[in-house]
Amino acid sequence: MFGLSPKAPVAPRDYTACSGCSLCFLVCPMWRSSRDPRFTPEGLAKALQCGATASQLAEVIDACSLCGACDPVCPEGIDLTGMIMDLRRETGDRPGLSPISREPQPAGALLLPGVDLRANPELLARVGALLGFASAGDDGADIALALEVGGDIPSARRRRFLDSLDGRTLVVGDGLLLAALRRWLPAARLQSVGEALSNLTALRRRLASADFYVIEPRAYHADHERLVTHYDRLRAETGCAMNLDLQRIAIPATDEAEVSWMLRGRKPARIVVENPADRAAFENVRDVPVLHIAELAEA
Repeated sequence: MFGLSPKAPVAPRDYTACSGCSLCFLVCPMWRSSRDPRFTPEGLAKALQCGATASQLAEVIDACSLCGACDPVCPEGIDLTGMIMDLRRETGDRPGLSPISREPQPAGALLLPGVDLRANPELLARVGALLGFASAGDDGADIALALEVGGDIPSARRRRFLDSLDGRTLVVGDGLLLAALRRWLPAARLQSVGEALSNLTALRRRLASADFYVIEPRAYHADHERLVTHYDRLRAETGCAMNLDLQRIAIPATDEAEVSWMLRGRKPARIVVENPADRAAFENVRDVPVLHIAELAEA
C-alpha cells in the first residue's frame, strides 16, 4: 500500500532568499480573495526583509490557511509555510497544549485520524476497517492544534508522543501534523489518509470520469514531488477531475468563493473529498452528492 520513500529533503531556505518573483501569488488563496500583495507569502517575506515584526504582520499571518501551496512553487526553496508558523509562535498569546487522555497504544500500524475524522465516529470506523489500522489513543490532536496556531509544544510532550509512534506504520489525518512527523521521524513509513485510501484498488475502481476529486492540500504540498506522480496516475486511471491547477498545485477549499472558483465550468456528478472538513463548503456550492473517499465503498 505504501509507495517509495521520499527522497531526503534539501534544507529549506528562509525569507531572506525571497527574490520577489511573485510566483506564490498564482497559487495563494489569500491573494485570490484579497488582491492585496501584503496577504501573500512574498509580501510577508519582503516585509520581514525590511524589518517588520511578527506583531506588525499579525493580521496577515492569521489569515493564512497554511495550505502549503506556495512551498512547491517557490524557486528559491523557501519554507514559506514554516515561515508563517514561526511568525505565529513569535506573536505570543497563543494557546498551549491541553491535557489529553492516556489511552493504551495498540501495537503495529496506527491511524492518527485528527480532529475532523474523529468528529465522525461512523466515518472513522469505516476508514479504520478499510485500512485495517487501529486508531491511536493519542493521535497528537493537541500538537496539531499547536502547530496550527503557533502554540508552544513542550519537548517532553513531543518526545512522549513520538516515542509512542516509534517503529510503527502511520496513516495521518491532519496534514500539518503529517508534515511535522516527516521531519521528526524521517525513517518512519507515513501516509495521509487520502493517499492511503486512494491506493486501495476497491476504492479506485469506484471513482469515475464524472467525479471531481478533492485532494487534501497540506499533506499533498508537504510531499509534492512524490505525490504529483501518485495523483496523476489516479487521474489517468479513473478519468476524474481534481482540484489541481496547471502547476499541479492543489487548490484549497478555504471558503465557498474558492470552491466556486475551482468548480467553474465543471458539472461533476459527484464530489469526492479526502478531508471531511471540506464537505460542507462543496455542499453549499453544488447540489450534487459529496462523499468522503471512504464512503465510496458503500456508494
